[in-house]
Amino acid sequence: WGASFPLALASAARNARDTGRIVGDIYAANTVGAIAGAVGFSVIVIPMWGTQQAERLLIGVAVLAGLLVLVPVLWPARATPDEGYAPGARIAGLTWLAAGTTMALLLVITVPPISPQLVAWGRLLTRQKDLPRVLYVGEGANSSVAVTERADGVRAFHVSGKVEASTDPQDLRLERMLAHFPALVHPNPRSVLVVGFGAGITAGTFLLYPGIERIVICEIEPLIPPNVGPYFKRENLDVLNDPRVEIVYDDARHYVLTSKEHFDIITSDPIHPWVKGSATLYTKEYYELVKGRLNPGGVVTEWVPLYESREEAVKSEVATFLDVFADGTLWGSRPAAGGGYDLILLGQDGPTRIDVDALQRRVVRPEYLPVIRSLVESGFASMLDLLSTWVGDRASMAPALRSAQPNLDRNLRLQYLAGFTAGALEHERIYAHLVEGRGFPEQLFTASTQWKAQLREALARTK
Repeated sequence: WGASFPLALASAARNARDTGRIVGDIYAANTVGAIAGAVGFSVIVIPMWGTQQAERLLIGVAVLAGLLVLVPVLWPARATPDEGYAPGARIAGLTWLAAGTTMALLLVITVPPISPQLVAWGRLLTRQKDLPRVLYVGEGANSSVAVTERADGVRAFHVSGKVEASTDPQDLRLERMLAHFPALVHPNPRSVLVVGFGAGITAGTFLLYPGIERIVICEIEPLIPPNVGPYFKRENLDVLNDPRVEIVYDDARHYVLTSKEHFDIITSDPIHPWVKGSATLYTKEYYELVKGRLNPGGVVTEWVPLYESREEAVKSEVATFLDVFADGTLWGSRPAAGGGYDLILLGQDGPTRIDVDALQRRVVRPEYLPVIRSLVESGFASMLDLLSTWVGDRASMAPALRSAQPNLDRNLRLQYLAGFTAGALEHERIYAHLVEGRGFPEQLFTASTQWKAQLREALARTK
């Protein structure tokens, strides 16, 4: 395709006197065509018809372009022998035209559809032994998505070859914790911003809290909520049809920057930072934007993956967050065994203080019974189980974060740090380094001496 530009110049400039003008015209046509093609295919053609039909259309456009080029040869304006035109050239041209058109039609017919399993697993497809059943596959303007179901009934939501959410107990616990933690730390949350719909489980968990009046879900891919959400209706509590929920289709950075609304809770569950574009939701500038959209006493949470990550990337994520939320805390997702797989960053505009006695009194009220059931289903039989997932804060993790490099908009260093070992499984080692300096967080919890003693024992078991 790159060779077509100089050929077009040579063709158009043959009889042109003003070569600068003809170069400008060809360059303008090339630019307009590039813009129209990129926008038209990404925004209209692929979301409406998919990549298979898009490829067929591209072949058709290429054939049409070839026909236009051949028009002067097949039907010359003047065909006289003194101009060197041989009548047999038309027959030869028609022959080549017929052969080329036939081949193009064969190519159009044989264009295969995109593999649903490829959409689901991407580069990991060759490692899958027992491929799950694909329930849904779709190609959107920003990403390709799939929903699969294993033989044991576990469903997973995939984005461009990466599992982003599932009903596996381990994933389900994390998805719910991203809602439970901020909703329990905040004394009376009423408004929530959820960045990324996923399977809708985090957003749906907020519906359990009696004081919640408004939930805004910011999702960049319009294909996801209406097509993926129904497959997880039981887990997300049919969040799409709740009158308190509003879905905004926008880039999270743009929405947080331009919205005038403030929230009691903002929670983000991006894809791994090595996935293109995701690292922008882990930058210092993004956290500052989020902090500016919190109501007084508001809480923000952010997912931090330990699996498929390297230690430098995790340290960068944590240190960047703590640069903005100086009193932020880090929590794990394993209630009893300890160890690491997923972590949750939690921050407020000011110090975080958890009054355990007040929290206990709140959750035993009748209207909190659905919340308790959800916590028990997630593996937390008590507040002690939940709060013993504390990993550390700025002081306890200072030695581990000493060499951490901040992730900034101007360098997006995290995307490259994470990308070097995207398939690594070093989560246990990373977790062990983060909790090396962990003591007991006296300033974090207000509780009885007995409860604190029990927490000390629980933290000692998970170190």
